[in-house]
Amino acid sequence: MIKKTPNPIDVFVGSRVRLRRLMVGMSQEALADRLGVTFQQVQKYEKGTNRISASRLQAIAEVFRVPPSFFFQDEDSAMPAAGAGHETGDVSTFVSSKEGLDLNRAFLKIEDASVRKSIIALATALSKASAAAEAGERADKAPELRV
Repeated sequence: MIKKTPNPIDVFVGSRVRLRRLMVGMSQEALADRLGVTFQQVQKYEKGTNRISASRLQAIAEVFRVPPSFFFQDEDSAMPAAGAGHETGDVSTFVSSKEGLDLNRAFLKIEDASVRKSIIALATALSKASAAAEAGERADKAPELRV
């Protein structure tokens, strides 16, 4: 028996459902109750294993108070490109993780723009230093962090 792989658009839409659910702090069980389905069905929607019908997508949009188009939007385009870049997937995966959501919520609470820029500079410097270390370069070639 051939294992069927989910359509990349179904996976993308499902990941956007998961992202929005986590952003509003809702459990899979709570979303399932609001939609009249099981939490396992919500899991399948979020993984892209089961396609979300238009009427179900509309119901999900109403629960989250977003337009249905929200589930098709990417940061850079209105639709996920066929064979979209690996980095976009990494960002989406991270942002929808608990760690990513916690980091984003904390970052949004920082009102001082200069502090936010310093945090971005710190993260950039740390990532470059980490990449340099992985590439076998010396640590003294890593970018200097100025705060």
